Amino acid sequence: MALSPYGWLVVAWITAIPFGYGYHISVLNQLHSVLACESSLIPNNLPTCFELNDFTFSAVTSVFNLGGLLGSAQANVLMEKFGRRGTARISALFTALGSAIMCLSGNVSLLGIGRFLTGIGSGIGICLAPLYIAEVAPKSIASTLGVLTQLGIVLGIFFTQLLGVYFSSPDAGPNAWRLVLFFSFVVALIQVFMTGFMVESPRYLRSKSLRAGDEARAIERRIWLHDVGVGGDPAASPLLDERDPEAHPAAPHGNFSALTASQTLFNPPADVRLPLLIVCCAMVGQQFSGINAVLYYSNDILSQALPELGKYVSLGITVVNVIMTFPPILLIEKLGRKPLLFFSVAGAFISLIVLGMSLNFAGAAASTGPTAWTTVSSVFIIFFVMSFAIGLGPVPFVMISEVAPFYAVSSLSTIALSLNWLTNFSVSLLFLPLRNLLSGGAPGNPHHDPGKIGRVFWVFAAILALVMSVVWRKWKV
Repeated sequence: MALSPYGWLVVAWITAIPFGYGYHISVLNQLHSVLACESSLIPNNLPTCFELNDFTFSAVTSVFNLGGLLGSAQANVLMEKFGRRGTARISALFTALGSAIMCLSGNVSLLGIGRFLTGIGSGIGICLAPLYIAEVAPKSIASTLGVLTQLGIVLGIFFTQLLGVYFSSPDAGPNAWRLVLFFSFVVALIQVFMTGFMVESPRYLRSKSLRAGDEARAIERRIWLHDVGVGGDPAASPLLDERDPEAHPAAPHGNFSALTASQTLFNPPADVRLPLLIVCCAMVGQQFSGINAVLYYSNDILSQALPELGKYVSLGITVVNVIMTFPPILLIEKLGRKPLLFFSVAGAFISLIVLGMSLNFAGAAASTGPTAWTTVSSVFIIFFVMSFAIGLGPVPFVMISEVAPFYAVSSLSTIALSLNWLTNFSVSLLFLPLRNLLSGGAPGNPHHDPGKIGRVFWVFAAILALVMSVVWRKWKV
């Protein structure tokens, strides 16, 4: 059983949502230098840059996560009311509107409003996309297609970095950075218009009404390739019914009513308390490893130690991130979830310690130009991304259904994603101020010590070790 050409088009259409999510995670990274008035202003109808200090830039960056938190909190309601296809249209509309406002923004407030709206669209969409892919895929390839969500995210990050390298350069023109945001608007708008040609999730239809079975089977025949029947005639192939092992029947009702998020969080049953602790610690460890600090601020992190090469190293990071998306598909089954997770944690911890040390030495010697520590910094940022991608990235999401009883999986997923957005917001908002605090002040401050700019990564290493030690002790597999 496989997807038909139209089925692949449907999957590509929904994968545009995680692509947009990844795109906006990193879109301000490459544009920071031109957004923050580090280049000369040229009179124009639209300002070529904005007055952005580190805290303001962090606030504009992190407001995306507040929008994402709001969107993810409403995603379940929207999916039940408007269906999977209707919710995808809503997600794309928010992303298109936010991208347009950012593209045409004339001040920092409008830039922030646009980013907040794209966050809402991404928050809705990142809940929807993996669910929709799982529901339209034949069971035999559903787990394989599940990687497309993560692949869409890392491809989005890669494209925004690639476009940013050129459109943030002086040769591109003073307002060329707006084209990077216009690209996101175009992708989201195409998705809105394509929605009318897409299909509803067969499993969603079955869950809403038993009478929708015929419509669901018609959709499955359209998006799946079936075995050819007698004489090579596709029409002779038996039609899918509810007993077909590839079909997706409505989820069965168990002996327990599904828990709500508030019940799971504030009054969890005895058999849910430990899974709740494990999942929450895994999500905190995932985000407080510092991965999004690297993705959001890799240019800024490296600009003091690698003033000429920082943006190219950032682009290299995204290439590594794309490549390393594929190994977990095989390694999760061969090594097991827990060994793979802690192999990843060990690599990330070592990388953070060495990265902090190398950035300190490189920063202290910055006045003499690049040194061997400059190279070490670049290598261990890439090694950190590789370590994260093979375990810390995918496993915290995979583990939810394995550690929780069936009736609590949905609510734990909601709590996990909300916590993911909250910790992501905290990292994006506090990273630059914390880095400046630990190094004596912002660059340009007379008390700023470039030989201490790497200390912030030791904070991440300590938090990672603390929370993942809880997961190690409590997660029994």
